[in-house]
Amino acid sequence: AKMSRLLVLWFFTLLLVSCENVVLPPPCDSDIYCTGPILDQVQRAKLYDDDKYFVDMKLKVQPDIILSAFQNLSSESPTVSVEKLQEFVNMYFEKPGTEWEQWTPPDWHSKPTFLNKITDKQLREWAFNIHQLWKLLGKKIQNSVNDHPELYSLIYSPYPVVVPGGRFRELYYWDSYWVINGLLLSEMTDTAKGMIHNFLHLIDRYGFVPNGGRIYYERRSQPPFLTLMVESYYQATKDEEFLRAALPRLDQEYSFWMQNRSVSVSVNGSEHRLNRFEVPVGLPRPESYTDDLELVEGLSEGNISKQQLWMDLKAGAESGWDFTSRWFVDSNGQNSGSFNNTRTSQIVPTDLNALLCRTEKTLAAFHQTMGNNASAEQYERAAERRLRAIDAVLWNDQQGAWFDYNLLSGRKHLDFYPSNLAPLWAQCYSHDPVCVFALQGSGALQFPNGVPTSLKESGQQWDYPNAWPPLQHMLIEGLSKVPSEDAKQIAEDLAQKWIRSNWKAYIAHEAMFEKYDVNGDGKPGGGGEYEVQLGFGWTNGVALQLLDQYGATLTSGSRGVCPGLLLLLSVLFTLC
Repeated sequence: AKMSRLLVLWFFTLLLVSCENVVLPPPCDSDIYCTGPILDQVQRAKLYDDDKYFVDMKLKVQPDIILSAFQNLSSESPTVSVEKLQEFVNMYFEKPGTEWEQWTPPDWHSKPTFLNKITDKQLREWAFNIHQLWKLLGKKIQNSVNDHPELYSLIYSPYPVVVPGGRFRELYYWDSYWVINGLLLSEMTDTAKGMIHNFLHLIDRYGFVPNGGRIYYERRSQPPFLTLMVESYYQATKDEEFLRAALPRLDQEYSFWMQNRSVSVSVNGSEHRLNRFEVPVGLPRPESYTDDLELVEGLSEGNISKQQLWMDLKAGAESGWDFTSRWFVDSNGQNSGSFNNTRTSQIVPTDLNALLCRTEKTLAAFHQTMGNNASAEQYERAAERRLRAIDAVLWNDQQGAWFDYNLLSGRKHLDFYPSNLAPLWAQCYSHDPVCVFALQGSGALQFPNGVPTSLKESGQQWDYPNAWPPLQHMLIEGLSKVPSEDAKQIAEDLAQKWIRSNWKAYIAHEAMFEKYDVNGDGKPGGGGEYEVQLGFGWTNGVALQLLDQYGATLTSGSRGVCPGLLLLLSVLFTLC
């Protein structure tokens, strides 16, 4: 019933978004955590360095008592002084983190088999240290969150979670795919299963998986990796009972994306249905409230409305790439501009559609395993339709790769992003990929510590010079699957670069970071809305997967991989 109400709300929102001064739905139903005068005044006063800190705090008393108390306080003056605001927050809120209890994963043990595959002694010791980080990142939610949900922004999860780390004190959606793959290598199948159960629980509650485990995320999602999480777990355990129970929820999530995040694209007289990120919630993000307010101050006449920009910022957060020049569309419809040119909802992303193509193929296989032949055939046909759409809308013959499609201009964005090769990772392509390995001859292979997220230095964290673990892994996995020894060699060389960069950063800082700089050996990434975070869930998972796959050859020292050789290969493959 709640999901039906939400879909109706979104439907009317879509009818209204073109109108100025329309009241759009808030990020959630809380008058404290998601909208209202308390949120507005506390965040504007900048009581804390990070806006997320306040919306992660626990209420000491019932919300109506706090709302009434603030009304009395503000009756004296519409704008409450910073001193009185701080006194108010101290009186009625507890610091973040009180909702967790001590927990050590009971299935953690000290000798997972994959360690034996790692030849280099230093890398093997490092891999064990990463393996130990699961104990640090594992969290269990107190029962009080379930008993009194109105006191928390945290969404209750029935099973313990592995969080990313740093300011990210709750579960996150697409991060968890690489976390779960790492847990499975660490032979922590019960913890991995519990993580997946939490996501299935969220589908039961919302009809989809929210961005993360806070109520201010509950009207936006992230790249839908849940089907692939289940695939990883099923491949490791062959647990058909679990698969049977999960499958209806996976079908439900797929339906959500097709009903609420799809768009029709006409190319050469043919209509194709593909997917995009879109969040029709036209208010600032509670966890980045002042950033969003300050950004719309720069809008001039002729720009999109502030409501539309806030919606596109949320769509950018839903993409996982928050934020990047990839989502910029200037007034001429070009892939350029600045942060307030973010138009995520007007871009059809290559990687999202590659992911959904792989999802359709996986769901077809799941239904076949369960004996649901009719459903399997439906998903097979859906994958075939998507493959045709990807070829028609996203493929570029001249460049030999796939590119995001701009709905406003009706053209592809021909800039380099690692996502251009996502169909290789998804095994969802019909063109011969032999000429793709050069990464568009862009020079993206020249950097000593990984492939940058873009070649544009915008100051946003999903741009140059940052390299992100999931993109490295998808690129390496995609190249390693291509039936070409040259592609496989490039994949292994990129794995060597990435592992060496991560290892050097660990030696220097005794930490794993969410992102890295492609230029500096062991240098953490930077830019964006917050300081680089350490922990770090998906970084650990990607490192363990690469160490498992290439452990026999990877070394902690330089193996003599020559950037010039990779550049030469790049040029040669461009000409093939």
